Amino acid sequence: MKIRENVPISKLVTMRIGGVAKYVFELNKELEIIKARSEFKARGLKKYYFLGGGANTFATDEDFNGVIIINKYSDITIEELPGKEVKFTVGGGCKWDDFVDKTTEMGCTGVECLAGIPGTVGAAPVQNIGAYGQDVSKMISRIFVADFLTGDLKWIEADDCHFSYRKSIFNGKERGKYFIIKVEFILSRGEISGELYGSLQSYLDEKNITSREPAVLAEAVRNIRDSKLPDPEKIASSGSFFKNIYVMPEEIEDLDKRGIPHHGTKVNTGWLIEKSGLKGRDFHGFKISDKAALVLINDSAKKYADLERAVEEISEIVFDKFGFRLEQEPNVIGKEDRK
Repeated sequence: MKIRENVPISKLVTMRIGGVAKYVFELNKELEIIKARSEFKARGLKKYYFLGGGANTFATDEDFNGVIIINKYSDITIEELPGKEVKFTVGGGCKWDDFVDKTTEMGCTGVECLAGIPGTVGAAPVQNIGAYGQDVSKMISRIFVADFLTGDLKWIEADDCHFSYRKSIFNGKERGKYFIIKVEFILSRGEISGELYGSLQSYLDEKNITSREPAVLAEAVRNIRDSKLPDPEKIASSGSFFKNIYVMPEEIEDLDKRGIPHHGTKVNTGWLIEKSGLKGRDFHGFKISDKAALVLINDSAKKYADLERAVEEISEIVFDKFGFRLEQEPNVIGKEDRK
């Protein structure tokens, strides 16, 4: 376990804002969380925060008088199951896209449309990441965790994670309780079936690609993402900043009357932002991407206070035009930490 002191959180998150963390614990072995918990208690700390790759998190301007715990354990074990199924048990610190590559190399379907998403495997179930018609929760069998409050180790079955759109127990009622050590996935060899997500199918048609091999689709998804989304390693951002909006079934008729496109009960928040005339506009040093309106880019801001003002102004403009309240996707260290 590596311990660092007085670390700028802005160096740990892709949005590049945040105060200073008193400690950062980096865990490289499977069960080092036990040692980290003991060190946490021995130092008399009260606050902690579990951080993945930093792509869906930023921090307030205040210093964080506690420890940020980062999982770097990235082992992948593979077990062939009867039939076409393959079990992958993956360390929470493994880069998500490295795991996707491993599955597609083996000809497995299930996460190929989630290619190119930044972050770690351990962070994926927290937000229940999804894209182009696939959700990570559909492929998760169970998750091995440490209860940071008690020190107990246990497996949590997928059904007990209460997955929904960008939600799970890990960012809901059990927020901050469980440290995700590793995740077990069960995928199948073969190709995706059924109708593909609209923009993905359009890209394939445009490129005259008819193959549905997992590696082919993964490459297509990465190309689409690269054309619209900034690389957070190069451009300060946190991916899709605003969540899409879900309405009640009885509200769909009203959407149709108002000419608001939707996919079932889901409304594309990016469309609302774009039609509000906000694409490419700057708010307090934060710019709405001119390629993908869900993306907020940190052009020049240094403070979380600037982000708060930007989000408030963007949200008010969209609400005034369409009557929908925007909700941000990233987590905030300093607002949601355990005390």
